[in-house]
Amino acid sequence: MGRDDPRISGEDRLIAEYFRPIALAPGAMDLRDDAAFFTPPDGHDLVLTKDALVAGVHFFPDDPPRMIAQKALRVNLSDLAAKGAVPAGFLLALALPKPVDTAWLAAFSAGLQADAEEFACPLLGGDTVTTAGPITISITALGTLPRGTMVHREGAQAGDHIFVSGTIGDAALGLRLPRGGAAATQWGIDLAAADYLVGRYLVPHPRVGLTKAIRDYASSAMDVSDGLAGDLAKLCLASGVSADVDVTRIPLSTAAAAAVENNPDTLVTALTGGDDYEIVCTVAEDRRAAFIAAAQAASVDVVEIGRIVVGDAPPRFTRDGKVFDTGAGSFSHF
Repeated sequence: MGRDDPRISGEDRLIAEYFRPIALAPGAMDLRDDAAFFTPPDGHDLVLTKDALVAGVHFFPDDPPRMIAQKALRVNLSDLAAKGAVPAGFLLALALPKPVDTAWLAAFSAGLQADAEEFACPLLGGDTVTTAGPITISITALGTLPRGTMVHREGAQAGDHIFVSGTIGDAALGLRLPRGGAAATQWGIDLAAADYLVGRYLVPHPRVGLTKAIRDYASSAMDVSDGLAGDLAKLCLASGVSADVDVTRIPLSTAAAAAVENNPDTLVTALTGGDDYEIVCTVAEDRRAAFIAAAQAASVDVVEIGRIVVGDAPPRFTRDGKVFDTGAGSFSHF
């Protein structure tokens, strides 16, 4: 069938041009069918997660489309990593306003293809539709892990050590940092620091390298998407415990530390603003050293920030021995 064949719809042509090159898994069947098939390896469970991104809520409409695509996939890969699962593929639903901006779509699909290849997570299928509203991207990601080894939110025990990966607050600060050099100067940071914070908002770094260490040693884990304070509270609630956290031990990047030093109020933003896509996990005392060694072997920085304690109160954050008020605690859509 040729490109001008009347039996081929405009949607089919769009899929063939922009998304078929990403659908390399045999089960995707070249995106020529209404569904895909996937067979987990013997002795493995299938782990599924789904995140949606909406223009004006999760990204600015003028953000680079390549980076929007990368963010859409990576926020899902972050969830898989926190469960101890290895990426296996994804489904994409994309709602686009008319007329379709083909230059935007070409850059978007190029970014998606680059990450699908980097993370060995091919496109399996999905849907494309038009919308009278903003661009909406919904991805369902699939991962696999040895049967019965998924790490849950519940499972933290009193005495467990609390770890976070990477650095906290960069994306939240980058999102709130007004664009432009003058705004960065108002925050008392240089342009390189401002660019770093904005870059962390635009493109997360899912800690897929930590997947096996989480699976082997963590008693509970989740990714930090809505702010460390609020997400740790969710983990504690699921586990029926509380936590003590030392704010001074929470890892900040050089750029974030400079912003906080010059604007102390931004520390609450860093702890509650979301979009970190790091991992917070708990590790028992007898597994602590092995977890740290495994993280180092995977070249992923992890920092211990506190301990799990008995109780049902929200986690207590302290700085220099005094309670530190994190306010509402996390981002919420509702």
